[in-house]
Amino acid sequence: MNSENEMLRKMGIEALSEMQLGMKEAMLGTTDDVVLLSATGSGKTLAYLLPMVSMLDGKSDALQAVVIVPGRELALQSHEVFKSMGSGLRSMCLYGGRPTMDEHRELRKVQPQVVFATPGRLVDHLGKDNIERYGIRVLVIDEFDKCLKMGFRDEMKRALDMLPGVRRRFLLSATDAEEIPEFVNMGKVKRLNYLTDADVPDRVKLYVVESPDKDKLPTLADLLCSFGNKSSIVFLNFRDSVERAAAFLTERGFVVSTLHGGLEQRQREDAIFRFANGSANVLVATDLASRGLDIPDVDNIVHYHLPVGEDEYVHRVGRTARWQADGRAFFVLGPGEALPDYINDAPEGYDIPEGPKTPPQPRMATIYIGKGKKDKVSKGDVLGFLCKVGGLAGNEIGRIDIRERYAYAAVANNKWKEVVARASGEKLKGIKTVVELIK
Repeated sequence: MNSENEMLRKMGIEALSEMQLGMKEAMLGTTDDVVLLSATGSGKTLAYLLPMVSMLDGKSDALQAVVIVPGRELALQSHEVFKSMGSGLRSMCLYGGRPTMDEHRELRKVQPQVVFATPGRLVDHLGKDNIERYGIRVLVIDEFDKCLKMGFRDEMKRALDMLPGVRRRFLLSATDAEEIPEFVNMGKVKRLNYLTDADVPDRVKLYVVESPDKDKLPTLADLLCSFGNKSSIVFLNFRDSVERAAAFLTERGFVVSTLHGGLEQRQREDAIFRFANGSANVLVATDLASRGLDIPDVDNIVHYHLPVGEDEYVHRVGRTARWQADGRAFFVLGPGEALPDYINDAPEGYDIPEGPKTPPQPRMATIYIGKGKKDKVSKGDVLGFLCKVGGLAGNEIGRIDIRERYAYAAVANNKWKEVVARASGEKLKGIKTVVELIK
């Protein structure tokens, strides 16, 4: 396995934070179970993954560590962070929305030493003996406050009851849980609390935008125009509201991604990828987007609807100012609306500049390529295909993501039509493939 220094170098990280060093010491310097509380965006995922690698046997093919997360998005994000470390260990992501049998076949093929799983899907695999449970020694529960809420308790209890070999337990969150149930079976606990009374980092500047009308959508559109080409997440509390706001902004000329719990998994992945790679400047979402999205360059958070509680507020704002960056959060208030009592810092007023309101267009567009890992297609293959067949220069190609049966690629927004026209139906690794725009 690669050393910690090699993994950090691959990720472009020069030094660990105080919180990450504290977690490393607790995991490797003690035999305690650990509860880590640290702000959203502070690097908790890396804080447990780096020392966890040192706890596992790279020479063994057995599954040794399970990371339980409350949702698919966080499972995918955590898995991507782990892969980017280049530890030499094999991992897999297990979540609902796709056939369990497909995952079972991949489990037999990959033989992962680490899995990232949602509670229900983990129970499914354990109950069918698709996972050899007795070699699992390390258990991580990320966002444990959400995992242990009533909606997940039964599945969590069933999953943990089927993991008799666990020796160390590590629980992480940005907000504390009222209690840790007995079925988690914590031993001697070391508690690391890096939360502050401020809840929101000083790097996030807070603003209030007054809407003259109860329907705040025109004010929202003007506000987003004032951001220029910066990336923004707009939070609303209901699926229908998300769809209505997205439709309004699209009609106004914005390029948006939409995310809420009513979407199919493929639609969710499309939305997140388009936003992360710069193909959409605006993500309109419910609080589903407040956890598990590790997108480092979100400039603005807009609370179109006020958060339903303090925890939701903390997680929303934590989507910006990640890894020591700066960020801004805006409250759009209509007539009669007021800020909740838990907002400790007084936001500044924000006046939307006068003048033409032209929706900014994204730099990139996302195209779908109908070949993936199953076809032994790599990122290098897609890059070569886009350059040679699609006629693009290297600087006109952004993020490439290879899935099991297809791939996504970000290309310059002014070139996507040419790429689709030239590449669709052409051969990638000797096989004709579909190439089309993801809208």
